[in-house]
Amino acid sequence: MRKFEFPVDVAHAKSVNETFTELRRLRSSAALTAVFLIALGAWFIWIAAPWSYILGAVFLIGAVTSLWVMLWAPRKMGSIESQYAAGDLVPAVVAEKLPGGAILLALVDIAKPEVDDPHYVLITRVVRALPGHAVERGAQVPAVSVLADRGRNTGGRTWQLASAMPIAWGTTDPTVLARAAREITEGEWALLHANIGLSEKVRTAKNQQLLIDPADLPDDLR
Repeated sequence: MRKFEFPVDVAHAKSVNETFTELRRLRSSAALTAVFLIALGAWFIWIAAPWSYILGAVFLIGAVTSLWVMLWAPRKMGSIESQYAAGDLVPAVVAEKLPGGAILLALVDIAKPEVDDPHYVLITRVVRALPGHAVERGAQVPAVSVLADRGRNTGGRTWQLASAMPIAWGTTDPTVLARAAREITEGEWALLHANIGLSEKVRTAKNQQLLIDPADLPDDLR
C-alpha cells in the first residue's frame, strides 16, 4: 500500500472534485424524490379509501428510503480529506479526449487488506476537468484509489467497485502534483502507456475492470 500525504485544499476540492459533485447530485435527487413521494402518499391517504391507504403507505415508505439515502450517502463516503487519506496513490493517464473532458485509464490494486497477493486491474473514469494537467493523450495524472463493495455484499477477496480520484482535484499546488507523479514508478507509467489503447475494452468489461496478468506487471508490483 502506498499512501500520499498532502494538505487538501477543501475549497478547491468542493469546486472541482467530481466525486463529491456526484454525491451532491445524488443527495439532491434523493431529496426531490422524497418530497414527491410524500406529496403523492399524502394525497392517496387524503382520498381515504381502503386501496388508497395501501398506496399512500407504499409511497411514504419510498419517501423514507429516499431520505435515508440522502443522509447515509455522505456518511458512507466520508470527508474529502478522509477520501484522499484512505486511498492508495495510483497512476492514471489520459487515454481519450472528449468534447467536454477526458477518459482516464488507471492501474489499481483491488485486493482487500487481508489478502496477501495484489490484484491489479485497469479501470477507467470519465472526468470533465483536470486542473494542473494538460488534457492530451498520454498525460500523466497521479490519483488515489477509491474502493468499495456494493451495498452490504462485502464478501470476497477483492473490492467490487474501483475508481480513481485525481490528486489535482484536491490541490492547486504544482509541486504536490509533481511529487505525486515522482512517487509512482516508471514501470507503472510505462505499463499504462503500453495499454492506453485498451480503455474502450475496460469500459465494457465486467465491473469495468480488466485484470492485468501478473507476468506483465513491473517487478516492484509482483
